[in-house]
Amino acid sequence: YATRAKQAAETHVALRATNRAQDDRFHAEGLKAGGRDNGRPGLRTQYSANYYAAFLIDPDGNNVEAVLME
Repeated sequence: YATRAKQAAETHVALRATNRAQDDRFHAEGLKAGGRDNGRPGLRTQYSANYYAAFLIDPDGNNVEAVLME
C-alpha cells in the first residue's frame, strides 16, 4: 500500500510523450499543479541525438520525466 513517507524515495518515473507539444504541455501543466522544474523541455543530446524530455519534481520529491525519442 502507498503511504506518505517523511522523506521521498527519490524515484525516477519516465512517461512516453507522443510529440514535443505533449512534452511541453506536461512540463507547463506540472508546474501549474505544484511540481518543481527539474529540466525544461528540450533535447538531451548527452543521452542520444533525438532524446527530447522535460523533468519535474513532484510534491513527494520524485523525479517525473516526459520523454520523446523521435
